Amino acid sequence: MRVDLGIAGRTALVTGATRGIGLAIARALAAEGARVVVAARTAADVNRVAAELDGRGVAADLTTEDGCRRTMEVAGEVQILVNNLGARAGRTWADTGVAELDRAMAANLYPAVRLSLMALPAMQRARWGRIVVISSIYGREAGGAPAYNAAKAAEISFVTSLAREVARDGVTVNCVAPGSILFEGGSWHRRLLEEPERIRDFVERELPMGRFGQPEEVASVVTFLCSVPASLVNGACWPVDGAQSRSNI
Repeated sequence: MRVDLGIAGRTALVTGATRGIGLAIARALAAEGARVVVAARTAADVNRVAAELDGRGVAADLTTEDGCRRTMEVAGEVQILVNNLGARAGRTWADTGVAELDRAMAANLYPAVRLSLMALPAMQRARWGRIVVISSIYGREAGGAPAYNAAKAAEISFVTSLAREVARDGVTVNCVAPGSILFEGGSWHRRLLEEPERIRDFVERELPMGRFGQPEEVASVVTFLCSVPASLVNGACWPVDGAQSRSNI
């Protein structure tokens, strides 16, 4: 029996929505009847996905305030916002300093904060809204590139504090923390092609289910968090990682 998630006809903005997890989320929300607006940097990719989903698209640099403002102007009043945009900067502390931390925050935390605060007034007026931030298991615990780790942890902190402030306004703010997700063109896909034996060892050692996750498995959780039935889930960070993470909280 199909469960009505209550999001048909609602406008949903998804960032970084032309590939991988973002594309899967946009498709899942569109399948539930949401009017999806996709945002990413490359116009050709944005137009392709918008056409596929019978939605709208905006090509913008979301690491800038102007890019975020232009995106919201195109999207209009949104009831659902999924902040999926993210990027790494540096690999270890040997090649990471303040500049890399700034780039990581600019590509992860700052777009999520800007777009959430821009979308929030309309949600509060409507007394209904859903904001979801895609963080990482390496925001919940130490791991990965240090600048990325710090930015993803900051995203979780942002979600927790904002959720408490807007809880009485009918708006929920939650976070999803994916583990290692494989999709064509993604970082794990590139590593698998470059170092197949090393990646197979990683899967055997670090992934209890013996496989990578798929974008659609993250998208299904995000879609639920955007739904009416998820009304009491607020300020939460849901790992979607097949037991990869080791955090006790």
